[in-house]
Parts: sequence; structure tokens; C-alpha cells
Amino acid sequence: MSEKYILVVDDDPDLVETVAMMLESKGCEVGRAYDGVEGEESIKERRPDLVILDIMMPRKDGYVLCNQLKASEDTQDIPVVLLTAVGEAVPSTTYSHADGMATEADDYIPKPIDTESLWEVVSGLID
Repeated sequence: MSEKYILVVDDDPDLVETVAMMLESKGCEVGRAYDGVEGEESIKERRPDLVILDIMMPRKDGYVLCNQLKASEDTQDIPVVLLTAVGEAVPSTTYSHADGMATEADDYIPKPIDTESLWEVVSGLID
């Protein structure tokens, strides 16, 4: 597999670094963004081969960014993997399972994440 560029977007810096280290150990180049606005700007600067995207973030959540990516002809073919703790948070937030069902994300990984499971999903989407 040639080196792939993957953008990790999450407001938890520790999670971003954990995922980035795993991806780099698998030979990927990794970009980092810490909210949906930063993620959107990063995608405009350099088109990733895949985006790993948290849902619950400040400024712009993952559902909104995913929907924007999938609605644009320029970015609709970029695979998006959503990281979600929404299942546990539905009772205490404005996020819902219906929001997730309405997105065109390519896959979902529950938090806390298992990096090997995440790698299986990522490698299946970028190969």
C-alpha cells in the first residue's frame, strides 16, 4: 500500500495522538485537526485519502462536516469514519441516533476506540 494521507479530527488531543501514532506505525501520513472548522480548513489545504472524524466537537460537529463533505462534488468520494460516543450521550445532549443515520459516513467506530478495530476499518477503505 502506498503511503496514504489520513486526517484525524477530534477535540481530544490525546485521542488524536493515539490514533495518529497507530496510523503512522502502519505507514500512513497523518494530519491533525482539533475541531470541525480546523478539519474543514485542513481538507481545503490538502485533500486526505480518508477522514477520521469525531462527532461531538466545538464550533462545527462531525455530522455537519461529514454532510458538507458528502454534499460537495470535490470531496464526496473521500471516505469518512465517524468516531462516536453519541450512543452513551444521547440522553444528555442534542445529538441523536437519527443524526447518525442521516449522514453518509462510510463507517462508525464507537468510543472508547480499539485501535486495531479502527485500523481494520481504515485499511478496508483506503486499499
